[in-house]
Amino acid sequence: MTEANTYAQPTLLDAVIPAAANSWLYKLILVLAGSALLTLSAKIQVPFYPVPMTMQTFAVLVIGMAFGWKLGGLTILAYLAEGALGLPVFAGTPAKGIGLAYMAGPTGGYLVGFLVSALTVGYLAEKGFDRSVISTLLAMLFGTAIIFICGYVWLANLIGMEKAFQFGVLPFMWGAVFKIGLAAAVLPLGWKILNRER
Repeated sequence: MTEANTYAQPTLLDAVIPAAANSWLYKLILVLAGSALLTLSAKIQVPFYPVPMTMQTFAVLVIGMAFGWKLGGLTILAYLAEGALGLPVFAGTPAKGIGLAYMAGPTGGYLVGFLVSALTVGYLAEKGFDRSVISTLLAMLFGTAIIFICGYVWLANLIGMEKAFQFGVLPFMWGAVFKIGLAAAVLPLGWKILNRER
């Protein structure tokens, strides 16, 4: 087993803002900024086939990998806590309900998946999976699969397996492919730019 696989490597955030590693103020600012980015990504709809998409899963994956599993997980938890308190941070709020009622609804599983996914890809980033396009692509595929599985299982309990796949998974597959590819390009590019500047 190589050293890269055994010990945590710096995340992109650690490399860009080294002071954040030892400063609670920096971490608080980053958590709040990350949750604000998630809110923004949930509210903006991008025209796509077969349904319009938000960039929320992209934001979850990038935050997880760029921040690492601890800070990335805290950021998603902060976002979920904001939603639980009734702030209109989720897609479709307040028109579709706010607070815990929204979280217990059809999309609740995807919200759980956001947290599990961010923790997972953050851990993989600390093992060096964000340095090349191929390894980042694999991490993003895994992270996206986690979100879809959590969302599907939750929704299937409410409306049945077939309908859950038809309405909760299938329409979003092409959007997921696009976002995985974009995320797999962004993180290694960030490292490449950073290494050039050193």
